[in-house]
Amino acid sequence: MLLNGGLSIGLLAAMAHLARSPLIFPSLGPTAFLLFFRPLAAASSPRHTVLGHLVGVVVGLFCLWVFGLLGVPANLSEGVGLARVGAAALSLGGTGALMVYFGVAHPPAGATTLIVSLGLMPHLWQAPVLMGAVCLMALQGLVINRLAGIPYPLWRPSKQRAEQAARLQAELDDSPPEPGA
Repeated sequence: MLLNGGLSIGLLAAMAHLARSPLIFPSLGPTAFLLFFRPLAAASSPRHTVLGHLVGVVVGLFCLWVFGLLGVPANLSEGVGLARVGAAALSLGGTGALMVYFGVAHPPAGATTLIVSLGLMPHLWQAPVLMGAVCLMALQGLVINRLAGIPYPLWRPSKQRAEQAARLQAELDDSPPEPGA
């Protein structure tokens, strides 16, 4: 995790510096943790990673629009107004509900929707940049895990592969397999 997670975040941070673009944001940290510490968990698959963050971004932007905050940057040093409270609460609840509904639960996406709805990335142009960073992180997870010999899925594990992965992860962790994995 130390090497792989650090390498992945370091690469994205260097790209963000060179491109002068927000290719790095807080919820990539827990995403990297999942990809490299629990690579066989369903939430770590490229499908859950990419679609979970996409749900978070879309719901966060929708909530900014609903509360009249689209394009309004955060001013958290002066407190949080009621519109921002509403956007944050609705975005987290909506993101969680939609991830469960679509079967793409990825816990770090809860942080992504808050980053957007709290106004830390309030502009529409930032959404594709943010999702580009997520896709790059997922690609890094795929390449690094495959090079390490881990049977990491290309998109999502098949049911048989998921059960096999859960048993393997349990052996690695010396813990019981996750239900539904």
